[in-house]
Amino acid sequence: MGEYEFTLKFELPDQNIDPEIYVDQLYESGCDDALIGIGKKGYIALDFIRESNNAYDALSSAIENVLKVIPQANIVEAKPDFVGITDLAKLLGCTRQNIQKLMSKDNSKCPHAVYGGSQSIWHLADLLTWLVEEQDYQIEESLIEMAKTTLKLNLAKQTLSLAPDWPEKFQTLVGSK
Repeated sequence: MGEYEFTLKFELPDQNIDPEIYVDQLYESGCDDALIGIGKKGYIALDFIRESNNAYDALSSAIENVLKVIPQANIVEAKPDFVGITDLAKLLGCTRQNIQKLMSKDNSKCPHAVYGGSQSIWHLADLLTWLVEEQDYQIEESLIEMAKTTLKLNLAKQTLSLAPDWPEKFQTLVGSK
């Protein structure tokens, strides 16, 4: 059994309800391994450290626990998924410059950013896989597994927002990996 750290952010069904009313209920429904954040009106975020057999089970059981209390809650995002260089450096306990140096040294094999700009964004799972396979980094398997799982959950959520005929149309445009 492993220990998995992740964050789930939900949009509440009624933006005018004080999210404080859910905190005790969430704790009693099985979210006693989470820190619950209610700082943004209309949203609730839970930072979990959950023991489970795998990342998917940890994530899915947490979502079930939340939906038991707030059935109409809409999951907005699962983390860790999207990261910048600063986030990755902090996660790995190294400097931002160290990560930038690795990326510029081996640019051809470095994963492509999902957003390129003054502060580029990557999927954490892609960067961790690259660091392990190409840079011989030692990274906790539970972190890699959770990053891959949150990536899949977030992609599944995005895919559901597409019109039914869009995936086939766009599949030919993006080709295969």
